[in-house]
Amino acid sequence: MVEGSGEQVGQRLLWERVSFLASLCREPTGRLVASRWDEGSLDVLAAGLDGRGEDLPSKGWMAMRRLHWAGDAAPAEGVYVSDRVRRAAQEYAARMLRLALHRRTIVAAILTAWPADPVRRTGAEWAALRALLPTGVSSAEIRNRTHQVRAHLAGHGKLPAGLCELEEPPRIAAQVLLAAMDRQQVTLQRLDEATARLRVKLPLCAAPASGREWAWHVIDLRLPGTVGPDAVLHTPTLRPTGSGRIAVDLPHTRPVSAARASGHTVAAGFDWGVNTLLTGTLGRLTGRGGAARVITDGRPLLFAATAISAKLHRLRGHREHLAAKRDHYQALADGLGAPHLAWAGLLDKAAVLQSEHERVCARIRKLNDALAWSAARWAVDQAAALGATVIYLEDLATLEARGRRRGNARLSGQVRGTVAEAMRHLAAKAGIAVVTVPARGTSARCPGCLGPLGHHPAPDRLGERGWTWAHCTRCHLSMDRDHAAARRIVSRGLLAQSHTVTDRATHARTIRTTIEGTVAQVRRPKKTTRRLRRQRRAETAPPRPAGPKTTAGKGHPTPSRPAGPRGRDTRRAAAAPGQKTSRRTPDVRTVPATTPTTGAVQRPAGHDTTTPAATPGPVPGHGVPAPHRTEEDPLRSGRVRLSRGTCRRRTRAAERTGFHHLHATEVHPLTPRFGPPDGNRTRPRRARKAWKPQAHTEF
Repeated sequence: MVEGSGEQVGQRLLWERVSFLASLCREPTGRLVASRWDEGSLDVLAAGLDGRGEDLPSKGWMAMRRLHWAGDAAPAEGVYVSDRVRRAAQEYAARMLRLALHRRTIVAAILTAWPADPVRRTGAEWAALRALLPTGVSSAEIRNRTHQVRAHLAGHGKLPAGLCELEEPPRIAAQVLLAAMDRQQVTLQRLDEATARLRVKLPLCAAPASGREWAWHVIDLRLPGTVGPDAVLHTPTLRPTGSGRIAVDLPHTRPVSAARASGHTVAAGFDWGVNTLLTGTLGRLTGRGGAARVITDGRPLLFAATAISAKLHRLRGHREHLAAKRDHYQALADGLGAPHLAWAGLLDKAAVLQSEHERVCARIRKLNDALAWSAARWAVDQAAALGATVIYLEDLATLEARGRRRGNARLSGQVRGTVAEAMRHLAAKAGIAVVTVPARGTSARCPGCLGPLGHHPAPDRLGERGWTWAHCTRCHLSMDRDHAAARRIVSRGLLAQSHTVTDRATHARTIRTTIEGTVAQVRRPKKTTRRLRRQRRAETAPPRPAGPKTTAGKGHPTPSRPAGPRGRDTRRAAAAPGQKTSRRTPDVRTVPATTPTTGAVQRPAGHDTTTPAATPGPVPGHGVPAPHRTEEDPLRSGRVRLSRGTCRRRTRAAERTGFHHLHATEVHPLTPRFGPPDGNRTRPRRARKAWKPQAHTEF
């Protein structure tokens, strides 16, 4: 609604006006980034000092004005925009230039330590490159930037001078950073737990000539369930989408307790898989010092995304096919030239393929994000239900494909990075720490004896080499490979938690020191039976006072039922001795019924037992096909009706994970009494037959 006139603004008109504001911010941002896309300007921005030698402020639009670069973001002639809109454009440009500094540092280090053979670096070349790179740069980033430099070298015959020669200026998206504006342009107020009111001044046309062509608009935002009632809302970012809707990126903060980096006793470890996206287990640290060891209850936690992974694989193949056809038509059009008759037709086909390619890419991104957040939510719920205070994951920087290891190559195209970031975000809300451990060798050694672990396709095919199953010839351990790796991950995390390092910029925690230790499996106590409950109540009940009963009881026994016609059923009395009778009326009568008034005989409901069948054989119905019908396969005919149990399982799976065809372990809280009560006992504890208060130990 327009605040001054009370005019109700529809969705289409509101989208147009937000698009006008996004265009007024996008064009100056693009000009500012393009004018400062050179090595000298990036050097000045990386130094963090202005012309007087003072530190640049953290706000981007203020830094641009300190460096006297704001003049490049001036609006077009004849267009009126306020200073707040200019701030938003300058803030966006500063963020894009600052993001380029990280890529520039990596490219400069690779060019400085360019190897003799860029396909395979030696150990000394890797050491020299790592010395030039900042901490936290993964091997995947180094490999991708190396491929980019190699492509430039093959196309131009020389190495690039820097990032600005290697890449074009970044593309500017259509969005409005309202955080750079003040109350004269935007205000945000929370009305209740589910509604917030946004007031923003929008242009009424594409090129406003004066301030009279700007008006205040009041927009009520419906808050999602993830925004709690105690969350503090911050100024959002508006993005007009291609579907005619407006996306509101609403940041919010809420107070949470900081999770400690060490001192954990119970932990959950998760291993990355191919078909099972996450495979986890629970571990508990017992003992101290050199006698410390890790125990587990042996229950695997699985998040299997086979169907979704197969769909993503098909979408990626379709995307590559569309890209190949698009490039082919583009190459044909470039070869023919503009005067040719088929030139325009080839370009039209390439444009259609490009739009389809973008649609498939958007579908893949959406499915990846949904799958990643679903897996992260499931993992955090499992850790919270099991009482774990830390989650250990494999370090993605050390997990990469080498040689013929196609498993990690397939994993590199999945959503592991998004899962890790989402898990850190959700775990911080629950007060659970997320720490990464080294991934090298987690599947090569046995978690029970640290001996070499053999990999086989199945437990009954131990003579063949495979991927799925793990078997140890020393201690005869036989289990799923990912489950064994999860045990090793939780062991490395708990034993080396004193070596946890926290990054100051990202606050991500990691362990780079590897401490190996065995994992022992212990029994979980049996569930409480009726006999144990009765014995527990008898032991905990107060003693009965001695002496006679204080309450009056019955003075006579309960009389038996009379044997006359009033007390017993006459049908039972008339029945023959030894014959069992029932009071239930028969469901189907086997003899015709006679009407008392007319004397007509009517056949009761059910099968006709008096009239012989026309054709010998079973009567149609109750699973028997009719003579004129042919037996059909219910699976091929498509008329299969799922049972209630199957529908309920699928419904529960969809409510829990967001996907119908996804199998995940149910979230069950674990009893606190499992494993040895102290660190001195090495034998697994058996289930107790009766509960004893003096022997009870808290988990």
